[in-house]
Amino acid sequence: MGTCFSRGDRSPPKRRGSRRVANPAADGGGSNRWARMRSSRKEETLIHERALAAAILFQQQLQNGGGTAAFDRSASLRYPNGHSKRNQALPRSSSSRARSLTDPLLQPHQLINQDIKLDDLETNHFVLVHGGGFGAWCWYKTIALLEESGYKVTAVDLTGSGIHSFDSNNITSLSQYVKPLTDFMEKLADGEKVILVGHDFGGACVSYAMEAFPAKISKAVFLAAAMLTSGQSTLDIFSDKVESNELMRQAQVFLYANGRDQPPTAIDFDKSILKDLLFNQSPTKDVALASVSMRPIPFSPVLEKLSFSETNHGSVRRFYIETLEDNAIPISVQESMVNKSPPERVFCLKGADHSPFFSKPQALHKHLVEISRIP
Repeated sequence: MGTCFSRGDRSPPKRRGSRRVANPAADGGGSNRWARMRSSRKEETLIHERALAAAILFQQQLQNGGGTAAFDRSASLRYPNGHSKRNQALPRSSSSRARSLTDPLLQPHQLINQDIKLDDLETNHFVLVHGGGFGAWCWYKTIALLEESGYKVTAVDLTGSGIHSFDSNNITSLSQYVKPLTDFMEKLADGEKVILVGHDFGGACVSYAMEAFPAKISKAVFLAAAMLTSGQSTLDIFSDKVESNELMRQAQVFLYANGRDQPPTAIDFDKSILKDLLFNQSPTKDVALASVSMRPIPFSPVLEKLSFSETNHGSVRRFYIETLEDNAIPISVQESMVNKSPPERVFCLKGADHSPFFSKPQALHKHLVEISRIP
């Protein structure tokens, strides 16, 4: 993973095709020597696994100055796989899917700009703003990784989201929906700054805060998010694309709390299509968490057009993180927003679905750390 392009480089990212290596043909010889080798294959496999485990552990010890091997900083619980501990060469993640090679576990020495200390940054405080239907709960992996790296993290529940008790159908404006975020920003001390990260519809909420509190925002990060220009609403960005996105049209369920003769009050999702739309690359356990935690999206804030000024909203540094396997906000839509209002830099998450905090938490963490350390 790396930067797709900056302001000076607008060429589209090149994707490498996957490469498959066929297994060499099996030897068909019938000598006693080969027969004996086949009969002892299980023993050799066990020896090979043990030797591989020993070599990896030894290499880890060397990288850590000869001490004990570095703790695997995955946010998920780890446990031995299988019935026999003797046959377990390496610990496996409790995730229901194998860890992708594009989202490897990161050790501290792999992070960029290691010579920069957190105290030297303009701010080491991240504020995470969830997308429509989500809540602060969706950031649990990101919170753990950032805090383990020494950052301060705040994840907010917007009105009617997460554990916030308000009914989404009764939210009539974006200011009402985003009030938990604006309340938090107002309480920041003079001179204190944060890095705002907005996902999905949370991007509009971040833009709202940029206009209201520019002096308190060091950087704004849009993660597969709605990045509006002045005079736009979130619906303006997505309305045309939704018509061509069959999966999105099937998944949306409009709620009419004021009656069918009135406009919709909220948008819910068909749970049977949720995985394909939002979590097509995410672990099953996280899909299960989302299926019992997501709440309807208030409709009125999606319709609201925002007005921005250059002195406020325009003064905040913006960064965009694209999710390349996104079925909810396809990469074409993300690139359209980026091209219309270019941010300072754009990053790519290969293999990430619409919920990279689930599908690519390590790679997302690396990008957030890198953005925090850009002078």
